[in-house]
Amino acid sequence: MKSDQFAENGGVPTKGYHNRWAQLVFGIICMALIANLQYAWTLFVSPLEAKNHWGLSAIQLSFSIFILVETWLVPIEGWLVDKYGPRPVIAFGAILAALGWTIDSYATTLPQLYFAAVIAGIGAGCVYGTCVGNALKWFPDKRGLAAGLTAAGFGAGAAVTVIPIASMIQTSGYEKAFLTFGIFQGVAIFILAMLMVRPKAPKGIAAVPRVVTGKVDYTIKQMIKTPVFWLTYLLFVAVAAGGLIATAQLGPIAKDYGLAKLPMSLLGLVTLPLLTLTMSIDNLANGFTRPLCGFVSDRIGRENTMLIVFVGEGLSLFGLMFFGHDPYAFMLFAALVFLFWGEIFSIFPAICADTFGAKNAAGNAGTLYTAKGTASLLVPLASVLSVGGNWDRVFIFTGVLTIAAGLTAKFVLQPMRARWIHNSNQNAGQDIVANVAPRAKVLA
Repeated sequence: MKSDQFAENGGVPTKGYHNRWAQLVFGIICMALIANLQYAWTLFVSPLEAKNHWGLSAIQLSFSIFILVETWLVPIEGWLVDKYGPRPVIAFGAILAALGWTIDSYATTLPQLYFAAVIAGIGAGCVYGTCVGNALKWFPDKRGLAAGLTAAGFGAGAAVTVIPIASMIQTSGYEKAFLTFGIFQGVAIFILAMLMVRPKAPKGIAAVPRVVTGKVDYTIKQMIKTPVFWLTYLLFVAVAAGGLIATAQLGPIAKDYGLAKLPMSLLGLVTLPLLTLTMSIDNLANGFTRPLCGFVSDRIGRENTMLIVFVGEGLSLFGLMFFGHDPYAFMLFAALVFLFWGEIFSIFPAICADTFGAKNAAGNAGTLYTAKGTASLLVPLASVLSVGGNWDRVFIFTGVLTIAAGLTAKFVLQPMRARWIHNSNQNAGQDIVANVAPRAKVLA
């Protein structure tokens, strides 16, 4: 008779770091350690421009390159995880993440900055894709929550370090900040990689009835041939665009509004520049929403949650446009944008595993995650639309896009996905009957 420690994981020991909850915690910490590669970037933009005079658009191209590489290579990294396990992929990612910011600290030309973005992007993708894929495999019964908690590390991780990074940039220069935090993050992730083990989900545990799930495991090649995948992909691009623009352009927006260095008091305890305080709050909101909305989507369904949060993001972008010149309104609506945006990194991986199976979850979710890279191509467009410091066109474009995505998720994707999964499950059942019947006849 199996002990409780063995029963939870279908015969796999669950003591110590082999426990699925321990593995989830390791993944969350790894995600938090790579968060600065994206979410602290806006702190470096103005210092880079002040020293090198490369132009904001040219500097922000580095951000787009980072996002493209981070996302578009995740399918390959996910395939490696599915084949070889998480440890070597995360360890390799740790080395590249440290190397990317180290190169940034010494970069004196734009090509060097872009090369560093490529290196850091590969490293971040290795860690991100592995940790999310692991969560989907360990927790078939709580996919939204597990993916949300994992993604929360990436969303909220920068909240802990954004103040010391900003302080080091101010006192010691952006070069030292790149070097110090780059090496620290890489070393810590490498150590955690040694504790990661190949996922094996508990037996006898399935998704709750309210979540529509398929019974067939699809490969990446099979998945990308389905219309339901491409509609999901387009929705991911539409919603990711608004959040990425806010992530990359929050500093320039605050500067153009004349708010960036405005001193703001936090509960009367500490006074910080508005931009620094806003970023800390935004990253907390970005992290908080991921497990929350993942948990909610486990209960009320993926598309129903999408409708609520996507429309909420669009309305928050309009709020930033209409009221953002007021410092308190700027902080409020910026936080709401991140609150409604961050959940895409829990809901989309979960809906991917629900639809296309858990066996190839890392590769499949990684393929869908490339939508974030596609959306990043719109980040430089924001600089073009905002010429002269007029950000209204940017807010209108992204606000309309996200609201349309919410309506499409509810009224187009939901019925399409339900029909497709029903047909897929039915066909799978017929195949099983067809294969079993001849064997049964032979045995008779």
